[in-house]
Amino acid sequence: MKTARIVVLGIAGVAGLAAMYLVSVGDRKPAPVAPPVVQLPTVEVLVAKSDIGLGQSVKPEDVQWQRWPAETASSAFIRHDTNADAMNDVIGSIARAPFIVGEPIREQKLVKANGSGFMAAILPTGMRAISTEISPETGAGGFILPNDRVDVILSRRDKNPDQQQGSRDIITTEILLSNVRVLAIDQAPKEKDGNNSLIGKTVTLELKPEQAETLARARQSGTLALALRSIADVNEKSDETTDHAPKRGESIRVVRFGIPSSQTTQK
Repeated sequence: MKTARIVVLGIAGVAGLAAMYLVSVGDRKPAPVAPPVVQLPTVEVLVAKSDIGLGQSVKPEDVQWQRWPAETASSAFIRHDTNADAMNDVIGSIARAPFIVGEPIREQKLVKANGSGFMAAILPTGMRAISTEISPETGAGGFILPNDRVDVILSRRDKNPDQQQGSRDIITTEILLSNVRVLAIDQAPKEKDGNNSLIGKTVTLELKPEQAETLARARQSGTLALALRSIADVNEKSDETTDHAPKRGESIRVVRFGIPSSQTTQK
């Protein structure tokens, strides 16, 4: 009798477990299918594999091909599908502006030296590089850095027309050149180790031919100082009439003790 009860209870337990299993299987929902990942069209773009500094020659280990979304690939980028040999073309070029890691290489920021020096390679067409001496006092305390914009100020000492004994010389000051670009301090065309000041003895400026002539004349007639301009003045047009030095044969207006007079320079 006891055996029959045990068998009945066992059968009932097995049936209950089977029912629970069937119910749990029926309640399960199929796992949602993940939507397919949309593959955006890409192109291979030549990028900087490492930082490339201003004036640095591009080496093979400095550049590499990298996948880039086709929609955001600018026409200025160098692409593998349009120029498969572009990497060989840029090797040996000089960087006119720095590149950071991963930045696409653009031909506008490179220049072929063709045997010329770095400064001759980066100078824009028609411009000249001319150097002049500076000191911490005449160079804004060393806070002028390459690629900054400056005004060149000329100060000179003239003899006082009053011939009385003890009369002092007259010091005149004028802005000789306005909004010109600094190419280098001493022989450094860029900041050294990110310093925000660079004290040197020589500054190299980017000038037009007539401005270079004006600066060469001014160096013989007085002391030159540089005035640092705001970065907001970068796009301001430079004053092309800053050549204040009178040419021979021209009439100049002189004011002495409030009385104007005219003089003519010797031919």
